[in-house]
Amino acid sequence: MTEFKEKYINPFTDYGFKRLFGEEPNKDLLLDFLNELLKDQEGKITELSYLPNEKLPISVGDRRAIFDIYCTNEKGEQFIVEMQKAEQKFFKDRTIFYSTFPIQEQARNKDRFWDFELKAVYTIGILDFVFEESEPDKYRHDVKLTEQETKKVFYDKLNYIYLEMPKFNKTEKELETRFDKWMFVLKNLPKLERIPVKLKEKIFLKLFEIAEIAKLDPNEYKKYEASVNAYRDILNIKNTAFEKGIEKGIEKGIEKGIEKGEVNKAKKIALEMIKDNEAIEKIMKYTGLTKKEIDELKE
Repeated sequence: MTEFKEKYINPFTDYGFKRLFGEEPNKDLLLDFLNELLKDQEGKITELSYLPNEKLPISVGDRRAIFDIYCTNEKGEQFIVEMQKAEQKFFKDRTIFYSTFPIQEQARNKDRFWDFELKAVYTIGILDFVFEESEPDKYRHDVKLTEQETKKVFYDKLNYIYLEMPKFNKTEKELETRFDKWMFVLKNLPKLERIPVKLKEKIFLKLFEIAEIAKLDPNEYKKYEASVNAYRDILNIKNTAFEKGIEKGIEKGIEKGIEKGEVNKAKKIALEMIKDNEAIEKIMKYTGLTKKEIDELKE
């Protein structure tokens, strides 16, 4: 059995996410998180009920990277809460696709005289990656259907909220709101060795108690161990793909640039490699420049 050095479970694992947010005895954690996330537009949610995930579509691709919870509140509004470890091709398309199923489910429960009134649907993505096109300091994205010219909300019952966790960089001392505290604990939980002073509130004390690895029974520990191994596999695959992508990108970019006669691009890359004290043989390999050209650049 693997020995974990961390004191608290990782919420970006399937087991960790479901233990914190997906179990009936811990429902108050999810309720508090959603109330802080949605209080400006939703008001106070007083009750949540879990719905079977089977009502969501069969997933395409590797589900080890995506963990979701499906629930409804006392007003019949529905929430899909996802924790996604790795970026996925057509990620936005998939979240839109998922959100249509709670809408269809509402229609199935109506009689033939239904007037098409729908309850709101919220899709919430807690992401351990960042969107390529997003602003550097903006980690929360609230998306609704809007009228393009006036920028006013056209339809407010279909909501998408994305949280780019890598961009949340507040320290313990900088935590001001309860939402800040939720973001901090979700991002940093496995790194913490003690309960931060600012998180010594009833709801967070319960979270830390539930998340303590030492309190897992043997069966729970085994499930968490398997979940952590899957999490590490995803990280390894992502890191390997990233490294290979950089190397291939450099090679293909230089090859294409040289073919078009854009030698300046090769020289710019060579200059950066020179600054990093790379070996001249390596610079020649990646830029296609001669030793003489590289020596001239050094001068």
